Amino acid sequence: MTIPCLRAQRKEISQARSYIKSGANLDKAVKLMKDLLAKDSANRQNPKIYITWFDAVEKQYAVGNEKLYLKQAYDTAALFKQAKEMFNIIAQLDSIDQSQRKKYSETLNNYRPNLYFGGSFFVCKGQYNDAFDMFDCYIRTATHPMFARFNYSKKDGRLNEAAYWATYCGYMIKSPEKVMRYTDMAEGDTAKLKYTLRYKAEAYQLLNDNENYLATLKRGFKAYPEFRYFFPQLMDYYNSNNDYDSALATANEALKVDSTDVLFLFAKSTLLLNMGRNDECVRVSERIIHINDTLPMPYYNLGMALLNKVLDLEKDIRKNKKEITEVYRQALPYMERYRALAPEDKNKWAPALYRIYLNLSMGKQFEEIDRIINI
Repeated sequence: MTIPCLRAQRKEISQARSYIKSGANLDKAVKLMKDLLAKDSANRQNPKIYITWFDAVEKQYAVGNEKLYLKQAYDTAALFKQAKEMFNIIAQLDSIDQSQRKKYSETLNNYRPNLYFGGSFFVCKGQYNDAFDMFDCYIRTATHPMFARFNYSKKDGRLNEAAYWATYCGYMIKSPEKVMRYTDMAEGDTAKLKYTLRYKAEAYQLLNDNENYLATLKRGFKAYPEFRYFFPQLMDYYNSNNDYDSALATANEALKVDSTDVLFLFAKSTLLLNMGRNDECVRVSERIIHINDTLPMPYYNLGMALLNKVLDLEKDIRKNKKEITEVYRQALPYMERYRALAPEDKNKWAPALYRIYLNLSMGKQFEEIDRIINI
């Protein structure tokens, strides 16, 4: 049984080599070797099959590379995938026969840059799975014993950047496992660290790992307080967990960095409103309006803070009647301004203006708002 099997191997290897020598039917040569490996597990111990397979793919690569050099039509994506396939073939060969390690490591060292460029090519095309595979192959060579003498870990200045792009690809395809695979290395690309930390945080969120999610948000906020990701996410996290003290502390820390940042001020304004600290909310909202009077929500927060004050005063209407009327008058221009800036948001301004117009006996305005509410 063994002798016919060996004969079949020799025949198919010989046929594949004939294809390689002629430079024609190279895809058939590749298929013959793949079929041999798939047909019988014993074939996977035969180095000649891997060597022939490699030679066929290398020939394909050479043909394609020449066409591109001559500016002839060729599938660039296929060229990069062939480069990666050569690495995969030799990795399998090396696992069963290391006698030719030096020869093939030198050959592949020359092709290795194309793994990085291939990854970049697929990123530009939005083919993130293919891009990840290219960067993954590129990075793995740095720790493979076959390439030890090249000392990529110390001499390759692109490793951290390749790790960043692999992390980015994992993020784009929403794969936490792929995001996390190279984040430690990606953090070495300090120019893009804030993005790496974002991808890492979102991976933890997808994994429902709240402890590491929060820790990464805190780390990112501490290093990059003005980056428009960590602060809003931290505030959302604290608010969703009713941890208002931590949320307020975070807002105050942010304002130490930039006391005029409208995002930080608005977050604090909303938080103070939700905490019932109405006078403070009024002051912060007024500050936002002073900085930028075209944003709708500070008007709403300020108006609602005043209306909340009315609720406390109405506990003793006789005693506080004049003050109640005055506070309604104060709230009026803010709610009307909010309506003007956000006319589509009637679920917010309509009930508030209904109260104000009713209590200030503004009949015409009240009738209009009553019709709006009852439409």
